[in-house]
Amino acid sequence: MAGIHPTAIVDPKAKLGEGVTIGPYCTVGAAVSLGANVELVSHVVVAGHTEVGANVRVFPFAAVGLSPQDRKYQGEPSRLVVGADTIVREHATLHPGTAGGGLLTSVGDGCLLMIGSHVAHDCKLGKQVTLINNATLGGHVHVGDYAILGGLSAVHQYVRIGQYAMVGGMTGVEGDVIPYGLVMGDRARLAGLNLVGLKRRGFSRDEIHALRAAYRMLFAAEGTLAERLDDVTELFGKMKVVMDIVEFIRADANRPICQPKNGAAA
Repeated sequence: MAGIHPTAIVDPKAKLGEGVTIGPYCTVGAAVSLGANVELVSHVVVAGHTEVGANVRVFPFAAVGLSPQDRKYQGEPSRLVVGADTIVREHATLHPGTAGGGLLTSVGDGCLLMIGSHVAHDCKLGKQVTLINNATLGGHVHVGDYAILGGLSAVHQYVRIGQYAMVGGMTGVEGDVIPYGLVMGDRARLAGLNLVGLKRRGFSRDEIHALRAAYRMLFAAEGTLAERLDDVTELFGKMKVVMDIVEFIRADANRPICQPKNGAAA
């Protein structure tokens, strides 16, 4: 049975799972679905065609599912899906998709979207992604599992952030960030591998050594990138973590890969 504060406005057509709690002055729209044990703390707006998974907590003044900030948007019934066990903190904003991006914005399970963070239209976030205070994603950004975006960082439209990558605080990201990579700077430059994150997530010593060796080869000065990719594949073809990077770089993309500024030290 849902617990709804008397000051909340909940459309009778909204779907509420078992154990949902809706606090003071929240607004829930007709096309909204809230999974089991979702909590809207207070002053939360959930609108549009929005599906919120089980055990999600949304803190005051967050806006979830309102119309995307896109001049081309014409009111089409696009969707926002928020995965289970995600936390949405104060003043965060999450927008649904548009016709130009498949009509879907999705946030994976177990994400942490801190104060003032922004997930724009047509973004796709994997599981356990962390957006630190005021991190901003432009439209159509894809973020891999376990990636962390530092406070006040901003990511250009269509950029891909690989899994386990780290974006430093106050960094502007215009190019794709390789899996396990670390980028930072006024305009992001690849600064090595996210070694701290890899160790925290339990990657083995052998995996980390292989990643470091492959990184140095990939971003060395000699030869073309295509040649270096072939060399890395030949040497590390059986090492999944290395091939994650190779496949990421070889994939079709709208943005260039972030490169090191000075050397390829990992």
